Amino acid sequence: MKPIFTIHAGEFVFGEHVENNFRGLKLWVPAKDTGIDFLVTDSTSKKTVSVQVKMSRDYRPPLAISEFDRSLIAAGWFVFSHSALESSPADFWSIILISHERKSKPIFLNVSPVELLHCLIKTHGKQKNYHLYPWLFADGRCIEGRGMKESDKKAFIAKEYDIGSRDLSAFNENWDFLNALNQ
Repeated sequence: MKPIFTIHAGEFVFGEHVENNFRGLKLWVPAKDTGIDFLVTDSTSKKTVSVQVKMSRDYRPPLAISEFDRSLIAAGWFVFSHSALESSPADFWSIILISHERKSKPIFLNVSPVELLHCLIKTHGKQKNYHLYPWLFADGRCIEGRGMKESDKKAFIAKEYDIGSRDLSAFNENWDFLNALNQ
């Protein structure tokens, strides 16, 4: 066994959020890197959920010129392999977006890897690697933005764009999996 006593920034942000908001739960850090960053258990340690954490800095344009860019709260960029999502041992992935403004709280997109893979395949077709651009907007909508054209962005702002498989809004601050443990 190799001792692992350091965690990356995203894991710290996730752990801090869980400790502050789900006081009845326990967080466990595996001693070996197996694709699970945390085990979260109920207070009796009988019910367990495994979590993989991913974090991105903010990729919003520095100068928000268009209405689309001005309405963005955070924009991340991740590269996930099909096989990593398909074979992930984690029950949930917590995808964390950090905005430029330090006054903004981290944004958590919590999704099962199977659901995320399904969304990516539906949007981009089956690929070896997926570039995920999760974009969160002031009105609460969250979408997969990779490949959107300027005309799509204008239609999105006008609420005339069918988000379809690009819609990630259901995963935004989705803590149902931990609420279920906390009962």
